[in-house]
Amino acid sequence: MNARVAAVLVVLLAIIGGGALYYYHEERSRQPANAGTLGQPLLKDLKVSEVASIRIVEPKATLTLQRKEEGWVLAERDGFPADLGKVRAFVLQALGLKVGQSEPIGEADRARLNLDQSGTQVEFDGANGRALAKLIVGRKYFRREVDDAEKSSADGRFVMLPGDPKTVLIVSDPLRQASARSADWLDRRSFKLEKLKRLEVRYPDGSLWRIERPADNADWKLSGARPGEKLDLARANSASYSLGLLELADVASNDVKDTGLEHPTLINATTSDGVAYSIKVGKLEGENYYVRLPSSPHTVLVSKSRLEDTLKKRSELLEKKAGTKK
Repeated sequence: MNARVAAVLVVLLAIIGGGALYYYHEERSRQPANAGTLGQPLLKDLKVSEVASIRIVEPKATLTLQRKEEGWVLAERDGFPADLGKVRAFVLQALGLKVGQSEPIGEADRARLNLDQSGTQVEFDGANGRALAKLIVGRKYFRREVDDAEKSSADGRFVMLPGDPKTVLIVSDPLRQASARSADWLDRRSFKLEKLKRLEVRYPDGSLWRIERPADNADWKLSGARPGEKLDLARANSASYSLGLLELADVASNDVKDTGLEHPTLINATTSDGVAYSIKVGKLEGENYYVRLPSSPHTVLVSKSRLEDTLKKRSELLEKKAGTKK
């Protein structure tokens, strides 16, 4: 290689290297000033062991989850037990949130993304009300166009830290559990009756029916059956089986006055172990009955579909005679 060729190569390398350096600096200048927060924990100071209360505030509802000796409870529902698994999962979920995207935001954008008073505010407090972390949860985040944002599964959520109202953050978790609806925090299967040997339904007007069987695998018998009456075993089985699927829909608010529980329908059940239970069923409100479960001061809501087989009238438990309309 002669001296002239070597000199040309040196100049080319300088040009190429300078261009690469310029491109590098241009790319760096395009990155947001807070690029260093990407991938960092959103609530970095939050510690699971310190959380004693979670307050969730929506525009028309507020829910407070409190940690008690017996477990987590719903403060606005007179201490009704919350689903421990749901509470634990939500705290761990919040702890694991990481900043996936960060952009500056103005007042108009905060309103558009529900990061103002129209959003959901989540507050984690420690013992004695000490604030641990706060978060505003806004609209769902989608990587694609969707027809119905309310029903579609989101890819993440727009969020904001109250201490930095000029920055919108995106997290990859849709945060579905960030809800002030008490129904979303219940252990819906917290009460069920199984292995019944006796079942009685007594209505407010004094009428009743009772079915009994000597063992779990035996057929039900209708007490006080009249000549010509025959129990429909499938309907009897459905009446007892439904109590093993007594899923709660919600806990009634303290503001409700007319529940119909002053003159209820009574469901009296006895298990094969000899344990007796009495369930009070009040009025039907929409698709749910007001219900008072055994040994509980709380009024809960149970779906009509979960109780309709048990609440059938006596005549509906009988086999239909030939030629009789069903």
